[in-house]
Amino acid sequence: MSRVVIGMDPHKRSATIEVIDQREQVLAKGRYGTDTGGYTRMREAGRRFVDRTWAVDGCAGIGRHVAQRLVADGETVVDVPAKLSARVRVFDTGQGRKTDPVDAHSVAVAGLRSPGLRQIQADDTAVVLRLLVDRRDELGRARTETVSRIHHLLLELVPGGAKKLLTRGQASYLLRTAPAPVGVVAQTRHQLARELIDELTTIDAKIRTADKQLREFVTATGSTLTELNGIGPSGAA
Repeated sequence: MSRVVIGMDPHKRSATIEVIDQREQVLAKGRYGTDTGGYTRMREAGRRFVDRTWAVDGCAGIGRHVAQRLVADGETVVDVPAKLSARVRVFDTGQGRKTDPVDAHSVAVAGLRSPGLRQIQADDTAVVLRLLVDRRDELGRARTETVSRIHHLLLELVPGGAKKLLTRGQASYLLRTAPAPVGVVAQTRHQLARELIDELTTIDAKIRTADKQLREFVTATGSTLTELNGIGPSGAA
């Protein structure tokens, strides 16, 4: 199969793509969300074509995020300046009317016709932030699972049970003040609850470290997102 160019018109919540060959014949097209699921489907749609180059509109602006995700996944991406794709659109259609499919086609044609377009390289800061965010998400899921298991055990050990949103200190206090376990089943539950509380202590310490790293990297980029109410270091990253 010959080389193809995948033109992309990116937006905050979606991206429209069109795949063309060397003769500018349209091979595929589609509109995808920019969330994890949508991005994955779009990337897999592109990977149907072995020899491919992604041409993304505005890699220094609105297209930067999706371009960096593609580069991080091993894709070849070139930056198509907005003025260049607009010129192609006017030449091809005879007017400047913009729609997402028309823009994606113009970007693809510009990527095919224009030698010397800037190839996008991985942004080390973006890669580090992505790695740290993924790790923070893993820790969050591990904490939720651990708290759930502690809660389940405390339901059997503490009269009236325990609230769902437990901190490490609250769980430890409830276990210390619970009636002395009688019998091998209660003793085993008590032992497992103590081990899980210790695990929760470790996870909480790792979360604090991860949040500190994220906060430092976000601050180093010059972003002030963390100053907004409700946006923590992970969300800002």
